[in-house]
Amino acid sequence: AECGDRARGGRRGRWPEPAGVAEVGAEIGLGTVITWWGHATCTVEDSGVRVLTDPLFVRRLAHLRRRLGPVPPPEATIADAVLVSHLHSDHLHPRSLSRLTPGTQLIVPRGADRSVPALRRLDARRNPAGLRITEVVAGDEVEIGKLRVRAVPARHDGRRLPLGPHRSPALGYVISGESRTYFAGDTGLFDGMADAVGPVDVALLPVGGWGPHLGPDHLDPGRAAQALAQLAPRAAVPVHFGTYWPIGLDGVRPHEFYAPGDEFVRKAARLAPEVAVHLLRHGESARPGVGV
Repeated sequence: AECGDRARGGRRGRWPEPAGVAEVGAEIGLGTVITWWGHATCTVEDSGVRVLTDPLFVRRLAHLRRRLGPVPPPEATIADAVLVSHLHSDHLHPRSLSRLTPGTQLIVPRGADRSVPALRRLDARRNPAGLRITEVVAGDEVEIGKLRVRAVPARHDGRRLPLGPHRSPALGYVISGESRTYFAGDTGLFDGMADAVGPVDVALLPVGGWGPHLGPDHLDPGRAAQALAQLAPRAAVPVHFGTYWPIGLDGVRPHEFYAPGDEFVRKAARLAPEVAVHLLRHGESARPGVGV
């Protein structure tokens, strides 16, 4: 069902609860298929390969509950490889990772195994039904079928816990195949961002968070639009907003939950008018219609 008026591929107004989940790979235009499942969880389909980002498949996470959109269906777990941007529990969630098909390739920041004991139990080297885990740092490249995945830097605290002793890098990833898709993970705006990421066709950019106040080293709609202007892709999809919220705080600054996507569309139209912005509902797919 449609939800409000479209604007540059986007939607305006407060979202209703979706009646159902859009079919994975639904055809909207041409090119690489992007499906947004909510928060930072996306499926990128390119060259016959499916890549899943930061899977989070639960209705509740500690003090957070999924306020909008259904928990992603079983088909969301189907992937040839999974990218984890950093170790925070809303991005590296072992229980969600345990739903993946055994033998799936899992790419994580270096040091994740040391910092997250539950991840060790999912390692195929210890568990025959586990995942093939590869640890990377910025600059590393991994081949996945016909795709090349390059880890790029992000400006964000990479520790599992705020005062944890172990540090791991926070990363973004550039997925190169028929198109070049940048998944930013969680990041603030930083000098040299465009040079570090390189030329891309599609940018999946965080535009919010999971609470009334956005912490440091995040992108809000304005900073995300600035990043978009620097990166200059052909298309963008805003992510990391409008999904999880603290229990009991539904009435506190609700615009920080509903508004970031629309605000990003408006600010991007001013700062990066040449970029087509696709504002998706949970479970909705888009084909940005780009290629290398």
